[in-house]
Amino acid sequence: DLEQLEYLARRNATLATWLRERDVIQRFKRVRSRIPPLDELERTNGLWAFRPDDVSDLGDYYNRAIHVPDPEPVAPMLNAASFRGVDAAFRRGPVAVDDALTPAALKQIRGLLLESTVFFETKMPRVFGGYVGAIVEDGLHARAFLALAEALRRALPGTLGAHPLAYLWCYKYDAEYSGIDVHADEAAVNLNIWLAPDDANLDPDSGGLVVYTTKPDAAAT
Repeated sequence: DLEQLEYLARRNATLATWLRERDVIQRFKRVRSRIPPLDELERTNGLWAFRPDDVSDLGDYYNRAIHVPDPEPVAPMLNAASFRGVDAAFRRGPVAVDDALTPAALKQIRGLLLESTVFFETKMPRVFGGYVGAIVEDGLHARAFLALAEALRRALPGTLGAHPLAYLWCYKYDAEYSGIDVHADEAAVNLNIWLAPDDANLDPDSGGLVVYTTKPDAAAT
């Protein structure tokens, strides 16, 4: 949260003034200074429960949609050439599509996720791998996201055409931690878009996502 607010303050003069007038960034810094190192939080698996001083500092600003931009979606969203043959390929199994988004769409989607203060879901490092998440109910519903979903439906009529968008989420990871563990998502079709810049990828031979083709046991949770 603090890094995101500092990023926004550097890029948006109006928002920087709003944050400064309310001392928001300093409030976050004070709370962070009171949180002990991770190895001292073993009893709570890395979770820090707010104390009264923390609530006094951040009660009005923590997990709040302080800035949620919603620009007009760019067009086109997708590189049409990248989707040739994907419908047919998907019938044989999982498919990876390189250069799926146009440069303008990638810039807009990435920018929205860098700026939108809707990442309210915290996954503790010691239990869940250390990352934060945003979901549609909490504000992850900019028109550009919905336009991208519709563009994908049109690009993949055989795969997605009959299926409405059921859910939308985004995760941000810290390279220091392991990220999401092995899991299965309930969906007719699950589509993941990897938005990290190429220079942030520590393994150029992989996007960082491992897809297993074996179905989980019926009793798995």
